[in-house]
Amino acid sequence: MSGVADDLALALELADAADAITMPLFRDTGLVIETKPDMTPVTEADRGVERMMRDVLTERRPGDAVLGEEFGSSGEGPRRWIVDPVDGTKNFVRNVPVWATLIALEDAGALTVGVVSAPALGRRWWAARGLGAFADGRAIGVSKVESLADAQLSYSSLSGWEEQGGVDGLLRLGEQCWRTRAFGDFWSHVLVAEGAVDIGLDPIVQVGERDLAIPSIRNPITFSETAPDYRLAPPGLDEQGAELRAWLSAPATGHEYFGKDLSEPTHPGSAR
Repeated sequence: MSGVADDLALALELADAADAITMPLFRDTGLVIETKPDMTPVTEADRGVERMMRDVLTERRPGDAVLGEEFGSSGEGPRRWIVDPVDGTKNFVRNVPVWATLIALEDAGALTVGVVSAPALGRRWWAARGLGAFADGRAIGVSKVESLADAQLSYSSLSGWEEQGGVDGLLRLGEQCWRTRAFGDFWSHVLVAEGAVDIGLDPIVQVGERDLAIPSIRNPITFSETAPDYRLAPPGLDEQGAELRAWLSAPATGHEYFGKDLSEPTHPGSAR
C-alpha cells in the first residue's frame, strides 16, 4: 500500500491501540480526573492515548506535524495529524458510552483521512479521499431526505447554544424538522455521515477536537470537493440553506452559524 491507503491503514492501527488504552479505563472506579484551565475534564485516558499516538507517529511518520487536544502542536510541514484522544470526556467520566477517539490527516490543507473509533459502542467509522467512507466495514452515505419537515436534527447542549446567542434560532429550526434529538459530540456527526440523522449542529468548532476528524467523511462515497457539504445541509436541503443560515444567525454577535473557515482556531456554530 502507498499514499492515502497507507495513511488510512496507519490511522486504523492508531485507533486499535487507542481502544486498548481507553476501554480498560472506562468505568474504572480508580480513574483520576483533573480539570483543565478551560474547566473541562481530562483523564489519564486522554493523555495516555495522545502520548501513544505521538510516539507512533514520530516513529512511522517522522516528517509529519501533529496537533492534539491535550499537548498542542508539534512539528512542521504540509502534512498534519489531528487527534482528539477522547471526544466526549464528560461522558467518559460519567460512564456514558458515547465517546470516541478521533484521528484525521490533513495534507496541504486538505483532509485526506478520518477515523472515529467508539469502542464502548462497538462502532467505528472511517473515510479516505478517493476510497469512500465506511461504518464497521459497510459503505455509507448521507440521507436522501429532501425537506426539513422530514429531517431529523441533532444538536449539542442547549447551554452551549445559549452561550453563543443562538438558542432561539436553533429552537425555531427544530420546530421545522420532523424530529430533534441531542445526540451530541461526535455521535451527531457520524450519524449524519451514515444517513441516520439529516442535520448535525454544534455551536463551537475547535481545531484539534472532533471538528477536523468529522469533515473527512463530509461527503461519503464520492468525497467530492464540489458535492453538497453536509456541514451546511444534507443533499436535498440545499435550496433551504439560506433559511437555515437565517434561523441560526446570532443577533447578539452578528455571526452566522454556517460557512465559517475550518482553518480558524475557534468559531461559533458550524453545522456539520
